[in-house]
Amino acid sequence: MSLNATRGACARRPTPKAGARSVATLAFAAQGVSVAAVYTTVPAVTEHLKLAPLLTTAMMVAVALTAGAGSFLGLAAIRRAGSVATMRGAMLTAAAALVLIGSAPDEATVICAYILFGLAAGALDVGVSTRAAAIERAYGRSVFGFYYMAWSVGGVVAALLTAGAARLDWPVAAGLSAQAGIVLLLALCMRSHALPSSAPGPSDTLTQPPLGRRLWIRLIPFGLVLLVVYVVESTVSAWSAVYLRQTLAASLTVAPLAYAAYQAGTVVGRAATDRLVHKCGAAAVVRAAAPVVACALAGMAAAPSWPFAVLAAGAAGLGASVLAPLSLASAARLRPAASEAVLARLNFFNYVGVVIGGAVSGLLGSTGQFRLAYAAPAALALLLLAAARHFTQPPPRGTQPMAARRARSGHGSAPS
Repeated sequence: MSLNATRGACARRPTPKAGARSVATLAFAAQGVSVAAVYTTVPAVTEHLKLAPLLTTAMMVAVALTAGAGSFLGLAAIRRAGSVATMRGAMLTAAAALVLIGSAPDEATVICAYILFGLAAGALDVGVSTRAAAIERAYGRSVFGFYYMAWSVGGVVAALLTAGAARLDWPVAAGLSAQAGIVLLLALCMRSHALPSSAPGPSDTLTQPPLGRRLWIRLIPFGLVLLVVYVVESTVSAWSAVYLRQTLAASLTVAPLAYAAYQAGTVVGRAATDRLVHKCGAAAVVRAAAPVVACALAGMAAAPSWPFAVLAAGAAGLGASVLAPLSLASAARLRPAASEAVLARLNFFNYVGVVIGGAVSGLLGSTGQFRLAYAAPAALALLLLAAARHFTQPPPRGTQPMAARRARSGHGSAPS
């Protein structure tokens, strides 16, 4: 009886892969909450501190630029302390930045708070992507869609919380503090779990093979997709609330709903991403998503009122949902042994897209041309069709790239 009970307890105990997957899910959700908290409160922060439109645009661009720097800080932290510790530290920093944004008494303080958030967001971004790539290798199947679904769920929760806080006439500090509390809670729930294939030590990858200049060339198709995706993402995320407020005369309660609809669309798309990749292939999924994004952005540009813009934002999220996770997953498979360094390089395209989308949309919006800010990315989205053929499938579990097999086959064939 005692032996059977012991076996039953062992069977119910979470496997290392399951524990690692839970930790990554919490981190992706926290990232979604924190990013949504920042973007959906831009109109409220702007009105509270009476910021000039150009200063608001500059702050959003500063967030993107510092996030790019934060991704390389995160890469260094991963190599010293591991991805889980890096993610936890970045989440705690992001929570502190949210509180500081809400309580900032003047322009200088809020600018510093946004810069701090950008650094934390960049470090968290490379941390979650690295961890997801390692888990995908352990499972031997696509998992990035699931994680980005958690990101989107977090974004929906935070956007609805922003709308609810405005409805209840809460000060912006109260709403951001509540969102920071969610991020803090998720950070405290995280526990370290080593994957079965992970070697012991602080870093997920102890030996870092040289990447070489050719890797940049191989990253270009995925980088271009990410660039376009994050032009779309930043245009919708950073400015949809302002667009609804200024151009479509929506209230502060309604303004965050376009962001919520966008993230709800990504939840639906990302819930099906991994199954679609398994059934149809990554390239086919990308080819189907590109025209959906283009048509949805055109719909946002032509929206006669805020309900139409909210519906179009949801459709844009549905189409864009698959592009970032599949780009990151395919890029990470270029060099599985150094995925964190590859993804840090790929993040360059990510933040260029955020800067371009955020800056151009903000400048157009400050001159009353927000509709053009949504029409231009619609044309860019069709360019994604040219890059679709470069997207790859995850190798089946138990298989290894040829280079890895050669490295391990010193005395005969490598074990599968």
